[in-house]
Amino acid sequence: MIFDTHAHYSDEQFDKDRDELLWGMEDEGVGTIVEIGASMESSREAIRLAEQYPFVYASVGVHPDHVGELNEETFGELDRMCSHGKVRAVGEIGLDYHWDTEPREIQKHWFIRQLELAAGKNLPVNIHSRDAAEDTMEIMKTYGKGTRGIIHCFSYSKEMALEYVKMGFYIGIGGVVTFKNGRKLKEIATEIPLERIVLETDCPYLAPEPNRGRRNDSRNIHYVAEQIAQLKGISKETVIKQTENNAKLIYFS
Repeated sequence: MIFDTHAHYSDEQFDKDRDELLWGMEDEGVGTIVEIGASMESSREAIRLAEQYPFVYASVGVHPDHVGELNEETFGELDRMCSHGKVRAVGEIGLDYHWDTEPREIQKHWFIRQLELAAGKNLPVNIHSRDAAEDTMEIMKTYGKGTRGIIHCFSYSKEMALEYVKMGFYIGIGGVVTFKNGRKLKEIATEIPLERIVLETDCPYLAPEPNRGRRNDSRNIHYVAEQIAQLKGISKETVIKQTENNAKLIYFS
């Protein structure tokens, strides 16, 4: 069954049909979904969704664009969230120098604090990094040692992907791998071991071809699995089975 390691079903784009869509996932070959928090409120929503649907689990954390929400009080709440039985990770956390919504030193501070939180709770991490390759790698090497997790929506070089794999992390691959201009990610998907790849949607964003530009959801992972299978010269079923096993090792071990 497909394991979607990174989804945002709390997004308002799903307000009209969320329940119908999620309850239909099993019939579409989707077995497990991790709902990702990106702010305090979306982390609370991730837990609510995980409580409502048995196949949905939660990851709680504050995205770099929203770290202005964090202080010792809200961080304490995040700490308490991590003890919920269906919370399986801390994320998405990291650095975003593309938008620079928050000062970079503030982003780094709360990235490190959330990495330390994950380590203290023995939870994996889900890492967001955009236009911040060197600083993310430096922080992960210093504060992410011994932590398992996923480098979400990977957009850097093949060499850096292989470095993260060497460090024990997994590379999250979604719809971009099907894009005509996704050559770099196609090369990465070809080069890194299947045992270090997990599938993700980042829905409602980044729908794969042939649905690019539309609202994304976990059913579209079939197209991502097909593309990876073609690149590696293996069956789609092999991709789905191995990536499901990989995701279970991250989130349930």
